[in-house]
Amino acid sequence: MKKQITVGDVELKWDLETGEVLFEDGDVVLFWISAMETFFDSIREISGTEATKLVLETTGFRQGVIVGEGFLDRKKINTSNVVEWLSNTYAPAGWGKVKIVEMDEEAKNFTLHIQDDWEYKMNLRKQKGLEGIFVPSHYAGVLTGLFGTNFWYTVIQYQNDETPYSIVEYYPSDVTVQSNIHEMSRKQEAMQIKELERRVDEKTKMLQSLVKELSSPIIPVLEKIVVVPMIGSYDEDRSEDLIYNTLSELPKLQAQYLLLDLTGLHKHISEHTAMLIDKLGAAARLLGIETILVGVSPELAMVIIQSKSNLRKFECLQSLQHGVYYALGKSGREIT
Repeated sequence: MKKQITVGDVELKWDLETGEVLFEDGDVVLFWISAMETFFDSIREISGTEATKLVLETTGFRQGVIVGEGFLDRKKINTSNVVEWLSNTYAPAGWGKVKIVEMDEEAKNFTLHIQDDWEYKMNLRKQKGLEGIFVPSHYAGVLTGLFGTNFWYTVIQYQNDETPYSIVEYYPSDVTVQSNIHEMSRKQEAMQIKELERRVDEKTKMLQSLVKELSSPIIPVLEKIVVVPMIGSYDEDRSEDLIYNTLSELPKLQAQYLLLDLTGLHKHISEHTAMLIDKLGAAARLLGIETILVGVSPELAMVIIQSKSNLRKFECLQSLQHGVYYALGKSGREIT
């Protein structure tokens, strides 16, 4: 149950007992175009459109290199016989009509007309305006394998209702599938980094907003007595927020005493923070509000003494409780 036929320059053999199909003595597998369509769609579904283009282009090119190198050894293909060989080899294999219409032997530039190839038929079935990727890149690989020089391609025109064939130019080039893979990887990494930066920036803004709301709350503990806890370190932005928010709220709360709770500063009171406290106290005084420093530990007291700012002009008490009693006493009130 063996059959053999020669079509064009291609020899096809079938052995029904072993299930072998040979194309120029090499094993082949036959597929319907609809099966290839499913294969391509599966890649696109898993990888996405952009990655699929790279996969198909890389695969088409590398398969072409294998074909070019194989036929170079078998039939000694060169510029004198490549035109006839290309047409007589790919037409019997179901790749449609392909023809080299222009060739510069010295520069090794080729212009191909590719008509009704299987990828075009497959895309035509989908009616989604998809353009050929695998087939054009495949012929670049074929020329690379035949002539031992890396070829790349530019599609001048895709086959459509107005143009009966695709026009593709092929030329020696430094562009390789490896460089395209690396470029794609770098692009994906850049996109991932950009997305990560976007998320970090978004979270940072959320945290900054939360810090503004929570880091220096204004607490009216009793009538005309307001407490502002100071926590952590204060940069320029936090300092401005503290001063603006505090001075905006004090008149609304009809405050007479501002208790700045320094408990959260511990020993970490910088010269900038000391100047901030001095500035805030002076601004409150202009509003007729007395500033009292509370939560002053022995360690913090030493830092204040060594500071260039004049914080000793403020009343300083050890705890918030002492500060509240002190303010009540000065206003002629007490807790009973």
